[in-house]
Order: sequence, then structure tokens, then C-alpha cells
Amino acid sequence: MGKNKQRERGIPSKFTERLTEMFGVSLSAEIAKTFKVRSTTFRVNTLKAKKEEIIEILNQNGFKFERVLWYKDAFVLKNKTKRELTDLEIYKQGKIYIQSLASMVPPLVLGPQAGDKVLDLTAAPGSKTSQIAAMMSNQGELIANDNNKIRFFKLKHNMEMLGVNVVLRMEHGSDLAREYPEYFDKILLDAPCSAEARFIDGDSETYGYWKEQKIKEMAYKQRQLLFAAWGALKPGGIMVYSTCTFAPEENELQISKFVEAVENCEILAIDLGIKKIAINTKFKNKELNKEVIKKTLRIMPTKEIEGFFVVKLMKKPLN
Repeated sequence: MGKNKQRERGIPSKFTERLTEMFGVSLSAEIAKTFKVRSTTFRVNTLKAKKEEIIEILNQNGFKFERVLWYKDAFVLKNKTKRELTDLEIYKQGKIYIQSLASMVPPLVLGPQAGDKVLDLTAAPGSKTSQIAAMMSNQGELIANDNNKIRFFKLKHNMEMLGVNVVLRMEHGSDLAREYPEYFDKILLDAPCSAEARFIDGDSETYGYWKEQKIKEMAYKQRQLLFAAWGALKPGGIMVYSTCTFAPEENELQISKFVEAVENCEILAIDLGIKKIAINTKFKNKELNKEVIKKTLRIMPTKEIEGFFVVKLMKKPLN
């Protein structure tokens, strides 16, 4: 019994084997060191506050923070707890929003602008939705969807607190996308995934669900959502697909199959100045598409940012 309990407390050995196959011994060992509770990170909600106002209030209350080089509205908390941050009025008023740094990346890659028609297909709890709205200055059409009732009401609460102009829907993502043929300028598909990048060593709640079968289940759901979302994207439009997992079946292999299946898809390069990690070109005897590897972003996890996979796809007009 004791041995079994001990095993349950550690990250699954099968996952560690897979990580080594993806990245090699040295890099996978570096990644494994980052499966810890990360620093508290947050951004200014520019719909309700200016960055200068927030910095002044944080300074007055003795908060020390670090600016994020690749995102001017983001901060890393250095000297106080998350709880102390949430006790501040600026948090309660929705002027700042606690969000992981990796989660801030997909909206930046999507690049929504005022006047765009944008769909956030699997949106709850709304971190990225509210960031998109801020980037659009609440101008344009934004639809956010989540088909889980509990998560949907969390999304609704957050959007109200943050002052976001958005149409909220609670549908299966594929059904919703089919209602809008070739309608959206930009679509974010932050896909449900096996969430391997969120493992915390010693916290079995973060990885107790994990098994290779879970990866297959998620890959199937992602493929359905990808094709449905693609149908809702205008020719010339941009779709960003992202996951918080390491599994190639949900990332490079998923995108490779998708690009092969649709003739009018172009992968666009991403350059935000964030450190990338290189995956091995072969996984489980399958060759990974080198162009997909080159142009997608796999974020190198650190004590401040979790691993993330992001790809930017353009729907080329058919001649």
C-alpha cells in the first residue's frame, strides 16, 4: 500500500518517458524541473485602467513586480502573495486580472483589432476573451463560447467584472461554428487538452487523470473543433490554435494532419521574443513535419511561464 501511495504522488513514469522521447534526456530533465507552483502573474485590464495608474497603486502598497518584456501590460509579482494581490481594490474592481503568462500568448499571436469579428471558441474562464476585448478596445464583434455550464457561469461573471462587451454562448463548439460559415476575421481555438504543462510534482490532482488514452480522446475532440472553426473563418482570416500540453498528438501531429487535409491553409511564423524549445523530429516512429516544427511556438517552461504550444494559421482565399 505504501509503495502504491508513493507512486501516486509522483508524476507518471510513462509521461516522463514520453517527454524524453520528445526532447531528449538533457532538455526533458530541464523541463521536469519546472513542474512546480509558478510565480503569480497578472495583467492590467486596459478596458478599466491605465498601466501607469496600476503601477502607482502597486508601489504605494509595497508590491514589487517585474515587467514582462514581450507584453507591456503584464507583470510578475515578486514579493507578496496572490491573496494579498486579490485583496486590493484594483483587483476587486476588475482593473487587474490574474492570468498565467503562457495564457496571454495566444491572443497576442491572434492580434485582434478594433472592428474585427472574433470568435473565442472554448473560452471559459475568459482570461483570453477579456484580453482579446481589451486589444479590440471593446469595439467590434466578439463571441465567446463554452459548453460546460459551471465554466460558462464563471466566464459570464468574469466578463461582467472586467467590463467586456461580448456575446456569450453555451453550445458545443462544433455546432456553434457551423452557424457562422466563413464569418469571422479571427478565431481563437485554445483547445481542451491533456494539460501536461500544468503538472505540479507532488500534487496528484494535477496529473492523476493522465494516461495515454486521455491524449487520444483529446486529439479526437481537437480535430473536430479545428475543422468546425476553420469553416467559420473568412478567407484571409487568421486562426490561432493553442494547447497547454506537450503531447505531439495534440500539437505537431494534429496540425500536420490538419494542414494536409485542407488545401487553403498556411502556417505563419510567430516571433514574440519568447524562448522556444525544439522537439525531436521523430516521435513514436512518426516523422514530425519540419515546417510545422519550425513555424509553431513551443514555449520553454520556466518558474514563471508554463509550457504552451501555439500555431498561427491563415485561410488562403481559394482561386
